[in-house]
Amino acid sequence: MTALVLALLAGALVGLALGSLGAGGSILAVPALVYLLGFSPAGATTASLIIVIATSLTALVAHARAGAVLWRPGLLFAAAGLLPAAAAGLLSVRIPAAALTLAFAALAVLAGLRMVRGRTPAATGGVSAKGAVSAPRAAGAGAALGAVTGFLGVGGGFLAVPALVAALAVPMSAAVGTSLLVIIANALVALAARASTEVSLDWSLIMPFIATAVLGAWDGKRLSAKVRPATLQRIFGSLLLTVAAAMATGALL
Repeated sequence: MTALVLALLAGALVGLALGSLGAGGSILAVPALVYLLGFSPAGATTASLIIVIATSLTALVAHARAGAVLWRPGLLFAAAGLLPAAAAGLLSVRIPAAALTLAFAALAVLAGLRMVRGRTPAATGGVSAKGAVSAPRAAGAGAALGAVTGFLGVGGGFLAVPALVAALAVPMSAAVGTSLLVIIANALVALAARASTEVSLDWSLIMPFIATAVLGAWDGKRLSAKVRPATLQRIFGSLLLTVAAAMATGALL
């Protein structure tokens, strides 16, 4: 199977995950870029940021049309993560490949377990995002998410959604759409921070990957209306755990 076909198939899978769950797509993108398309870990995390931005923008438009994005809380949450995202982005390309791979595998395990267990944040019962929230807690959560995005090149939707619900009282009905806004902001800053670093990117594979990921994001949104979210979470969670095990084994051998 040629690299182009693999890029198209991997992109479709990433888009489906992001569109249906609002999370998990970018965590699948990095191992696909490394093990299927031959990118270095540093190159894969950088390329993943580009893919995250493109697919998240597509999904954000769909959620915004449905009125499911709270812009002010999302931008405030994102602001706390911008500097950590930039700093982590600069640090990431200087980390040994094996260490970066192991860090990514650990994050994939965390995401996979959360999905398999079906753990979702408790609904706020319609509490307005304008209600009382903890500013330090919101700032800390935003900074942590920015650092994860910058360092590992992932959107971190599985972290952003519960953080928005718990820290800013964002209703679950708007949490996924608002998390996409946060992810885009952090990814843009992290990508800009890496612009001065010497990382080789194969655009002939990245662009087809993005194209099918964008299409997959639209299909994923429709899929989420037909298949139970818990079922989708278990499927993608099991896949993430398998990928994490393979990455950790490869890094240690």
